[in-house]
Amino acid sequence: MVAIEIMQLDDYEIVSKQLGRPAAGFREVVCRRPDGTPAVIRVDSLVLKRPFPTLFWLTDTELDREIGLLESRGLTSEFQNTIDADPELQLALRNDNLAHIELREGYMSDEVRRAIEDLNFYDTFQTKGIGGNANFSRVRCLHCHVAAHLVVPNTIGKMLDEYFEQMEHPILESFRHLSV
Repeated sequence: MVAIEIMQLDDYEIVSKQLGRPAAGFREVVCRRPDGTPAVIRVDSLVLKRPFPTLFWLTDTELDREIGLLESRGLTSEFQNTIDADPELQLALRNDNLAHIELREGYMSDEVRRAIEDLNFYDTFQTKGIGGNANFSRVRCLHCHVAAHLVVPNTIGKMLDEYFEQMEHPILESFRHLSV
């Protein structure tokens, strides 16, 4: 039991350093780099007594930076255009978000659920998918989709896999070797 607590403390400190701030809402590391460094964390649905619908948070600094660069170059819009033109991708994205809501619900303790209900946010949580997005036909944040994809594969993550493959992007090897 003591070793587990020490490991969690070490992970918390590493994640806080990665984020550049205390890792509020940190529950556990759900994905690691091959060297064991945290890459994605699971976040509580209630953070500092406030509802927080984002379930998974990307903490890997290299991947975070690369995804940010891709977003700034318009990849989110490119992906959105691709989805808008393909009814099958639209349905897949919707299903990803619905599955994410169910997954988040499964992680929620009774105590957190009651607190969210007391704050009158429970119904809102039933309509917020990946990254807290309420519009299941829109790509809101590649970071959130990547974090979720590294735990449970999703449409946007698969599109990003293909993008890295086509571009022979140097982060591809790191991306492939992350582990849950």
